Amino acid sequence: MKRDIYFSKPLMNAAGSLGFTPDTRTGISLEPFGAFVTNPFSLRPRLPATKPEVVEYPGGFLLHTGLPNPGLNAGLKKYSAKWSRADLPIIVHLMADRPEETQRMVRMLESQENVMAAELGFAPLLADDIILLTLEMCVGELPLIFSLPVEQVLSLGPRLIQGGAQAISIAAPRGALPLTPNPSPDGRGELITGRLYGPSLFPQTLETVHSAARIGLAVIGSGGVWSKENADAILSVGALAVQVDAALWNPNFTFAAPTA
Repeated sequence: MKRDIYFSKPLMNAAGSLGFTPDTRTGISLEPFGAFVTNPFSLRPRLPATKPEVVEYPGGFLLHTGLPNPGLNAGLKKYSAKWSRADLPIIVHLMADRPEETQRMVRMLESQENVMAAELGFAPLLADDIILLTLEMCVGELPLIFSLPVEQVLSLGPRLIQGGAQAISIAAPRGALPLTPNPSPDGRGELITGRLYGPSLFPQTLETVHSAARIGLAVIGSGGVWSKENADAILSVGALAVQVDAALWNPNFTFAAPTA
């Protein structure tokens, strides 16, 4: 029997922001949250990027990590008992670049206690047909949230919902920045690519959520959420819920529950 997604509170962390399981030792209160989203898991272990980088730009920063993780098998051995005891329902974020591997991971999660849903994230520029095939292969008892870049939310989101996905979330956008201010002697500067975070993303998020809600999409807003006022604005235009990412890394972070 297929489970439903229900958020007692319409706020959660975004994948990659708070680790693989809720941990009170972070000093961040999870009381305002209605769910906890894990860091991304792949089927097999992934090592960190050779040169992890954080590069600031006006209004935010670029982060390049390589998405290290122990692989889902090892992750379940390490974290499943903690998930089952957690006060919040767990949404497990899966790196869904290969449909067969994603199907295998989703089936592994279907028997896990207190796992509310799987959130599927995709490699940049992955074809729509591959994402739709992933849905076809993975739809089942466990609710699926498809994490899409803003460019695909409105074009692909409706087809995913019609096919059985329960919600669409907004993935952190990607970009590139010079790694060094001065180019090499041949005039070519080294670039670093990665995910973008920061308050400058909020206007784009708000517009995307507003447009998605107007066509009836169940959408989870994410990107540039830096305050309760940001979260309230996203909910006011029709979001199902809101994800907070890098704002959680501020040591002075406090976030009252948003007004649904």
